[in-house]
Amino acid sequence: MAAAGEGDRLSDLSEPIQLHILSMLPNCKQVVQTSVLSSQWRSHWKSVPASLNFDSTDDEDLPGFACTVNREIHYWRSCYKIKSFSVCPPTYDGSILDSDLYFWLYFATYIAKVEDFTLRFCDTGFPEAVYDFPEFAYTNTVLRNLVLQNCELKPFGNVKWSNLVSLSIGDAEIKEDVMEKILSGSPNLECLELDKVLGIRHLKISSVKLRKLIVTIYERLKYDNEHYDEFYSIEIDAPYIRHLELWGSCCNEMHFQLRNVTSLVTAVLSLTVDFSGVEDSSEKECRYLQELLRHVAHVKDLELGPWCIKCLSILELKGWPVPPSSWKYLKLNAALEQLDSLGISSFLLSSSGLETWVIDCCDGKSRKLLSKYTNQDERQRRFEIYSCKCSLPHLKTIKFINFYGEQSKYMFVIPLLKCLRKNATAIKKFDIACKFRGN
Repeated sequence: MAAAGEGDRLSDLSEPIQLHILSMLPNCKQVVQTSVLSSQWRSHWKSVPASLNFDSTDDEDLPGFACTVNREIHYWRSCYKIKSFSVCPPTYDGSILDSDLYFWLYFATYIAKVEDFTLRFCDTGFPEAVYDFPEFAYTNTVLRNLVLQNCELKPFGNVKWSNLVSLSIGDAEIKEDVMEKILSGSPNLECLELDKVLGIRHLKISSVKLRKLIVTIYERLKYDNEHYDEFYSIEIDAPYIRHLELWGSCCNEMHFQLRNVTSLVTAVLSLTVDFSGVEDSSEKECRYLQELLRHVAHVKDLELGPWCIKCLSILELKGWPVPPSSWKYLKLNAALEQLDSLGISSFLLSSSGLETWVIDCCDGKSRKLLSKYTNQDERQRRFEIYSCKCSLPHLKTIKFINFYGEQSKYMFVIPLLKCLRKNATAIKKFDIACKFRGN
């Protein structure tokens, strides 16, 4: 605030500094509201890059939502720069939305020339109707980040997204030749996310610039009950990928296969694999995990989900040692039942180069797999043996997070803490975030 007689110090600032201050406001509407405070700033809002986000509410009807978006676009057409445009209708109905969707895409592509565009329908899964992405939108030399959900991608010509850096596709069916067109037409793509995308059996990525890949699949996921009713595995061949995340629920008929991921630095295996219903299901699950771990043994950062920890415990009881690894950072998302202790300790035994270790306690569905192999006393004895052998000379940071519930549930962690105190001599930071109730 200026003292009496000193004038308005904000107005005395240069215009670039004023614009920078306005650009730091949370949203573009606040930029406009602030601009009216001074006649000197009255038109400044036009020069501040705007971000337009239109998310529907649960009870909003399609015509009302379309009317709101069109009204706002008419208002913001005077803005000199619209950086991002996100539109998320409650659902898709071609008879109501097609002309509006075409206009919104045309506005984003040719009028606003946005760098970030999102078209996502709030309905999850695979609705009966999907939006046919228009042909003109496959040519865009300004776009950098693109998110499409529930859109049918089938370009007749070549894809020309020359400046695209990040692409996310969800709830869609894409043929392999279309995926090839998209990758070849996006030479600067660095991050690709495929969320519940069907139709791709072999995902080959040969671009040296595409470094991050996130793929999610779910068992028994069908695009249309009438014409798409088959399961398959997704084979990933990506020799230059450095960051890989595999998410979802896999079954015997639908799962991931890694072929060439030799450049990986970071891997996240957050899978739930269920081969029940087939002969020797637990054996097949364990072999499947062994195969995945073989492909990521060289990574520096590794994150595993609860299913991985349970299978590791079974593998330990069967005499399979985890191969030596290069892991520097290890995060284990575990249900932290007593049955998980063997898998955790055997994994630490092969991680002598580990520098940071995180355990995130999460909900996990227990399938009582270990009860087939040994009793509780035997599990405890073998856990203590492994704890004594564990050597972690480089471990500096340990974090136990999201511990909650009954304290007695985590009593088996105490021997593990004693082991770490004895064998991790370089520890500098030890954080435990917990909220217990009862005794």
